[in-house]
Amino acid sequence: MAAVETLYSFVNRWECDENNHLNVQFYFERFDEADRQFRLITGLTDALAGARRARHVRYHRELHLGDALIASSHVAFDGPYMLTVVHELRRCRDGALAATATDGYAPAESMARELRRRFEDHSAPMPEVALPRGLSAAQQVTSLSPAQLQAAGGRIVNRSTVLPRHAGPDGRADDAFALARFTEAAAHVWNMTPMTDDWLETHGLGRVAVEMKLVWASPLKPGEPVLCVSGLTGAARSTFSFRHHLFETRTQRLAAVCDAVVIAMDLEHRKSVPLEDSVRSAIAQSVMKA
Repeated sequence: MAAVETLYSFVNRWECDENNHLNVQFYFERFDEADRQFRLITGLTDALAGARRARHVRYHRELHLGDALIASSHVAFDGPYMLTVVHELRRCRDGALAATATDGYAPAESMARELRRRFEDHSAPMPEVALPRGLSAAQQVTSLSPAQLQAAGGRIVNRSTVLPRHAGPDGRADDAFALARFTEAAAHVWNMTPMTDDWLETHGLGRVAVEMKLVWASPLKPGEPVLCVSGLTGAARSTFSFRHHLFETRTQRLAAVCDAVVIAMDLEHRKSVPLEDSVRSAIAQSVMKA
């Protein structure tokens, strides 16, 4: 049977951002639902595989208002994790691959044979396009406090509260909640670079993510206040990267870490543009030392 269809969806107007395409938080929302359905269909549970260690998302094409979507999911035994589940989100009208999510688990080694037996009918090779590219598959969760991150060059870029509508079926804040916080925070991180709001507008450019990795460190529940501390982590020819840290505000407990690789996109031609040398140098000098 291999991959199974796990999501049928549609891009709504209110899900599109200032670049007139589907915002990243709604990709994660769809992968969350595809994952729930895959678990229901296949019987995958935390008791079998442990909790998900990471969700690694790559964005391959823009999605726009009115696009009908379909997702398929499968286990990839040759993936980057001991147990890897891959979700592929496609545009219905032409089958174009829009995004992939690679979910990583680290079950007990003694479960390897049992997992292969149980999910053999829902397995397929690891798609090369879904493999991590600009971010490592290794789990990278810091134990630093908000104050330590700020001392290392990070900044507070979001304060929010988990509301009942942000909780999934398990009563915990879902991926979409975390990504919504990081989406709001991202503009403030860009403003740490020379590519400020005014600079982007003057040059006709937009802020676009091409790859993200989300790791949950502890759950969040409705009513809990959160704090996001973020900082720059590097720059390349056409991309730069940053890291978000989401904390429960009262206890300073780390809840989630999200790494992002982003580009500046020419909004007329819908293509990435190389970073200017001065911009790349400024980012390199401002990298968070944590």
